[in-house]
Amino acid sequence: MGPTTTMQANFVIQLGDKAHVPIVTFSATSPSLASLQSPYFFQISQIDSAQVKAITSIIQAFGWKQVVPIYIDNSFGEGLIPYLTNVLQQANIQLPYLSAISLSATDDVITQELYKIMTTISTRVFVVHMSTNLGSKLFTLAKKIGMMSQGYVWIVTDSMANLFSSFDFTVKESMEGVLGVRTYIPKTNKLDDFGVRWKRKFISDNPTLVDTNLNIFGIWAYDATIALAMAIEKVGIGNTNFGYNESNTSSNYYMPNFEKFGIAQNGEKLSEALSKTRFNGLSGDFNVVDGKLQAPIFEIINMIGDEEKRVGFWTPNKGLARNLDRKGQISNNIIYSTSKNDLGSIIWPGDVYSISKGWEIPTVGKKLKIGVPVKYGDNYTEFLKITYDRSSNKTKATGFCIDVFKAVLHILPYELPYEFLAYAKPDGEMAGSYNDLISQIYYGNYDAVVGDVTIIANRSNYVDFTMPYTESGVTMVVSMKDNRKKNAWAFLKPLTWDLWVASACSLVFIGFVVWVLEHRVNNDFRGPPSHQIGTSLWFSFSTVVYAHREKVVSNLARFVVVVWLFVVLILVQSYTASLTSLLTVEQLSPTITDVNQLLKNKMNVGYLKGSFVYGILKNLGFPDSQLITYQSPEECNELFIKGSVNGGIDAAFDEVPYVKHFLGIYSCSKYVMVEPKFKTGGFGYAFPKGSPLVADISRAILNVTQGGKIKTIENTWFREPSCLNSNTDIFLNNNLGLESFWGLFLIAGICSLSALLIFLVTFLYQHNHIWLYNNSNTSIWRRFRVLVRIFDQKDLNCHAFKKSENKKESSDSPCSFEASPGTHCPPSPSSQTESNVSVYGDFSFSPNIEMDVVQITNQEVAPVNNCEINSQATANMTSSTFVTSSP
Repeated sequence: MGPTTTMQANFVIQLGDKAHVPIVTFSATSPSLASLQSPYFFQISQIDSAQVKAITSIIQAFGWKQVVPIYIDNSFGEGLIPYLTNVLQQANIQLPYLSAISLSATDDVITQELYKIMTTISTRVFVVHMSTNLGSKLFTLAKKIGMMSQGYVWIVTDSMANLFSSFDFTVKESMEGVLGVRTYIPKTNKLDDFGVRWKRKFISDNPTLVDTNLNIFGIWAYDATIALAMAIEKVGIGNTNFGYNESNTSSNYYMPNFEKFGIAQNGEKLSEALSKTRFNGLSGDFNVVDGKLQAPIFEIINMIGDEEKRVGFWTPNKGLARNLDRKGQISNNIIYSTSKNDLGSIIWPGDVYSISKGWEIPTVGKKLKIGVPVKYGDNYTEFLKITYDRSSNKTKATGFCIDVFKAVLHILPYELPYEFLAYAKPDGEMAGSYNDLISQIYYGNYDAVVGDVTIIANRSNYVDFTMPYTESGVTMVVSMKDNRKKNAWAFLKPLTWDLWVASACSLVFIGFVVWVLEHRVNNDFRGPPSHQIGTSLWFSFSTVVYAHREKVVSNLARFVVVVWLFVVLILVQSYTASLTSLLTVEQLSPTITDVNQLLKNKMNVGYLKGSFVYGILKNLGFPDSQLITYQSPEECNELFIKGSVNGGIDAAFDEVPYVKHFLGIYSCSKYVMVEPKFKTGGFGYAFPKGSPLVADISRAILNVTQGGKIKTIENTWFREPSCLNSNTDIFLNNNLGLESFWGLFLIAGICSLSALLIFLVTFLYQHNHIWLYNNSNTSIWRRFRVLVRIFDQKDLNCHAFKKSENKKESSDSPCSFEASPGTHCPPSPSSQTESNVSVYGDFSFSPNIEMDVVQITNQEVAPVNNCEINSQATANMTSSTFVTSSP
């Protein structure tokens, strides 16, 4: 029992493995010892690799993306690094640097290493894994050079956290704000009683020593001793039974004076019994699995002055938690937590509560070297313009991209010193393409690139981009043409052909319905067939312009006409509005709408010089002979005016921000954006791979673009295209289709059919003596013909006919109310039936009387209901065979 360090344990394990003697350590915690795979080695201490997940959870909780491990340069320190690196990388946390410090390093060497970390690495989160002696020296020197101030984060492993109480006051003061991870030892009465007894015994044996605190290694040593005693009792061996058998097998290792080893007779049994020992010790439940003590709960402490404060716990299944329940488990935490809300309040280095962002500018006083592109001449200076101030020897950048960048930096919660460096040749021209500019970050010449740089896939392989701050995509811009209809048939364009046909059919149908309803009761709808057809069509078509002169007298016809006039009102008003728009409002449409049209007709297209758009056009299949570059909106406009025939262009491809700027300069009646639109990431700022600035600046960009600040900047530098906010209809289609009016036609149709149905039912009911006549010799066709001929006659019972007849009698008879008394009045002409006889086939009867029932026989027709039958007509009827028993 008792190898206290990893190096000691490494040597002793080999001896125990050879002699079959159990080797028990309670202080050697390196995970590298487990790689020896000795069945006789027992680590009754918490193995270091068990805490790396707890450390990773803390780093994740505060959103830090980079960590620098600082460890002792020996087997103890190196044993943890592979495990820590693996777990951090799985959590997407980078390790830009590993700092190994020798145990024998002087103060100057340690200070030099700390300065190197502070001045060359942006990371400000450190994980320290080393012995207490070297760790104490590290923190004391770190405080002297300012690395224990605000903005720094220090996390120590259990190798120092377990012994925090043993540090002197100077070391504790220098470790103000440090977080520590150590194995959780529950407070129990058993532990308290043992602590009191141990302290009394320790003071009695060591009266000159001041430190009387029992640390975790003493607790593990006590539990290891109890476990070994229980194992010995279980095996049943005594002091006299520890015998050895001599072995002539030489050691596999070079060990002087140990060429021959004896093998313990009961070592294997004792080792097996120790593996199966279970009890409740001072450190909690004692359980050894594969030679390692299982103690899964860690506590997280915050070092504040001379005291330590517990801020939370960590377990493998639940992650972080602020408290444990009575059973020593995390409560109220269903899922694995890596949230800082599950930790208590923490005082960080510098005696502050504000959480560090985890990184700073690498060198004290150093400014970010920001590369900016140089535009050709004075073109597109609204986006970016570079001027060189020779007096101050500084590059000045202005424009939309720069203003957005400055607005973003203003939102950041920290200062970010920077300087602009123009990517230009001595003559002032740009030193290369935008891809070449991006590569300067990759090669370390620039710390960032700010400008109108588009986020595309191949560039993101070398740098990290922020969130875009402009619209994304590459689109096509073409010239416009006016589509106003100025030909002789323009008046037909407001309505589609299906609506014209539907309207014409509806007019004919309405004319028919009105004729049916008015034919028997209205003289205007009577007469020869051609006259009746003409009147019906004239009536229905004249309703379009409300010029119908014929009056309708039946209520059903009035109902149909009212509904139809409402339909006509809607149609006429819509037609008028659409025709006015077609003839007066500017109807703009693009001259080209399809890329294939450009390829098929071999038209020239333009693109901005030096732009990546060239690659897109080549992928689309455009040969170099059809590609023309331009360097300014003015040059692009001139190329459009020329056209492909004169060496110009018929379309241009450019990024959306440039196209909107182009449309802001020139009228939207001349040019327009059309599909296709190729996806790109928009304009963004570029930084080195893994730069911690990317996340902060991206969040700041979202704040700028989602607020009103971005609109203010755009209004400062650009004229917004009027067509994007106006009511000008581009690609306007004013043709009105049937889909917009079928509901009106449906209403009119239902009303008309309903009126026809009511009229038909009423007519058949009034003449049911015709179609219900029970003489089987009378065919249905004959009855139908009788009904049709009755329908063709006037309905003299109608109020309109009675009124007109009364007026006529009053005006023609000498016995009118104006005649003098005593005037002799002859019989009324209407009573002279021989002059007013209608003939229905072989029937003759007076039209003044409604024929309710007609009895048809082979020889006679007997009138009923006082119908006056003309004697001559009767003779004709009886002499003919209108109804016979044979054909």
